[in-house]
Amino acid sequence: MAGRLYIEALNTARLLDGIVTDSPIIASPNLAPRRWLSMLRLEQGHIHLGRAFWGMTPAWLKVLDHAPHCARAESLDERRMFREAFSARRCLIPVSGVYIWKQLPRQKQPFLVTRTDREPFMLAGIWCRYMTDTRTAFDSMALITVGVDAPLTPLTERFPAVIAPDQATTWLSPETPLTQARELLAPAPSALLGAFPVERLVNDPANQHWHCARPTGHMMTATRGAIQATGPRSP
Repeated sequence: MAGRLYIEALNTARLLDGIVTDSPIIASPNLAPRRWLSMLRLEQGHIHLGRAFWGMTPAWLKVLDHAPHCARAESLDERRMFREAFSARRCLIPVSGVYIWKQLPRQKQPFLVTRTDREPFMLAGIWCRYMTDTRTAFDSMALITVGVDAPLTPLTERFPAVIAPDQATTWLSPETPLTQARELLAPAPSALLGAFPVERLVNDPANQHWHCARPTGHMMTATRGAIQATGPRSP
């Protein structure tokens, strides 16, 4: 599961070519659900960077705390809000890392999952929109989670699906057959991601210090075992 995101002030050129920036990247060292974040979606054949509320909020939802921030890939057809969005409104969330928590005998240890080369990556999501008035749109989204492979198997059972840059347009396009879109919802390649323990400061979402992502141990990878992890880049 994805409970928090680590998002540096990314250069969109490091993600994809030709992104139309409607609003700048929302950077945060410890971004929790039910906050605003940056979202990529396809509009008139171009990929736009905008913002959305993290928590799927259709117009009929009465209680904001019930807005789901994640959807399981296997059950996208079981809830109307997920089924309709997956069919026509798929999105990508650019991140620098995702926090997960490993259950220990007496407490939980936070880990930060990043690419092994520390480059940004994109998470699969779905989004919806409702009009708060005749001129104002409210966009919201949920991440799509899948099972995991090494090196994440000792740490968590689920993680957001990672979409490669060369698959971005295919994922975002509503013209893509749903069977093809589903094929993209798979565990990330084992060599792509690594995870390292971080300060428990991240447990409190009120802590918005960049050293939330400071490594307290070595990075776990599928191919090289534990290697020295580097700290967060300057925002």
